[in-house]
Amino acid sequence: MTIVIGSDHAGFPLKEEVRGYLADKGHDVLDLGVYSTEPSDYPDAAEAVGLAIRAGEAERGILICGSGVGVCVAANKIPGIRAGLCHDHYSAHQGVEHDDMNVLVMGARIIGTAVAFEIAEVFLNATFSANEERFVRRFQKLMAIEKRYAKEQ
Repeated sequence: MTIVIGSDHAGFPLKEEVRGYLADKGHDVLDLGVYSTEPSDYPDAAEAVGLAIRAGEAERGILICGSGVGVCVAANKIPGIRAGLCHDHYSAHQGVEHDDMNVLVMGARIIGTAVAFEIAEVFLNATFSANEERFVRRFQKLMAIEKRYAKEQ
């Protein structure tokens, strides 16, 4: 699978670990930065990852900042992006299965490397439950909300 990954400065060390782990697992990983712990702005990382997914450069994305909250909020401003902040494996697979989450968000100051690997793995192995009417119905409602409010801009 092709995955796009990005972080701010606080997430950089964990991003590097996750990037290497995913590459070792055979995934194509498009790293959009940052490339150091020099201070950076989390909205830039979120936008870069979101736009790469919208452009079809990757199937899914991973964003990492200090808490995960900032990049999650920023990514969800982009139409078509469904980012979820996950610090446990259940949320990571359930977010894909029930909500068709396409961006996994993690907080580098919240979880460690081993947990991040586990979360990334279940996120990438999960699939949307498109054969279950209730999840399709709810997803269609999410898309209708997005469409309704995109018209206001």
